[in-house]
Amino acid sequence: MTVPPGGSTPADNPPPARGEWPEDRLAGAVTDVPLLSRTAHDRGHLARALPDPAQGRPVRVLRVDEQRAVPVHEGAAGPELVYDEQASWPEGAIYLGEADGVPYAALRAPRSLNVGGRPVDSWAGLREVGAELGDLDAGLLSQAIGIVEWHERNRFSPITGAATTIERAGWVQRDPVSGREVFPRTDPAVIMLVHDGGDRCVLGRQAVWPPGRFSILAGFVEPGESAEAAVAREVAEEVGLDVTDVRYVSSQPWPFPQSLMLGFVARATGEELRIDHDEIEEARWFTREELRSGTGPQALPPTVSIARHIIDRWVAGEFS
Repeated sequence: MTVPPGGSTPADNPPPARGEWPEDRLAGAVTDVPLLSRTAHDRGHLARALPDPAQGRPVRVLRVDEQRAVPVHEGAAGPELVYDEQASWPEGAIYLGEADGVPYAALRAPRSLNVGGRPVDSWAGLREVGAELGDLDAGLLSQAIGIVEWHERNRFSPITGAATTIERAGWVQRDPVSGREVFPRTDPAVIMLVHDGGDRCVLGRQAVWPPGRFSILAGFVEPGESAEAAVAREVAEEVGLDVTDVRYVSSQPWPFPQSLMLGFVARATGEELRIDHDEIEEARWFTREELRSGTGPQALPPTVSIARHIIDRWVAGEFS
């Protein structure tokens, strides 16, 4: 696995005790849209060209700290993002769009106990609260982390090395030497559940993961390669299987720092696994019943990930 498969870091899923199974082992409600693909705001691309994208209206600013965490309030219905209400457009803010006539922006800022006069219960990241947020907050948070991280990692022109200037409300950087524009970048990656056309699928694990944690396979799309070809190549490289019937499922942003996960299912033409131990530590066939009952892997990916989304839909019998 040459890319985090939609949340594959040790912090995402601490290892349960031996013999214990996470309560959310299989999602109770399987939806067509991965949790981090939800959105309820208009990105308002035309407003980015304006000197004041908010057009004189108050703006709600989402602060993002250096650990990609944001302020959160624990509401009666679940966690909510805490926005800093500003009367005018703040310097250095990045325009996110608007919802119900309210402009939203993102800004790199340190943590504080209060934001906009409201108490902050905690500062949390996308992995921690993304699955529990409402559609509006979830979409704004994914967008905010992605664009703020792009600016943090790209401060100089890839053409001349000169420090760039910021334009279009944070959505364009300009090289002052060549005059060339530099746009936010997203790296496509494929993530796929490989099945046998019947009741089994392949799950693998990386050595850095908690003991017992398994997920589906994933990898970056290479230059000049289609997503479908990347699926076949990655599966062959990692577990030595040839695949057919490669079908697209859905996509999900994964701004760690700038991936777009393209989800697929594919059918294996054989069953012997030949594992590349430079890529993964272990891979095995598991049945639907093993995943459903908890007698298979000790831990699965968190519900916030597209990996878990695809697994849950396969277990529910949607793909075969």
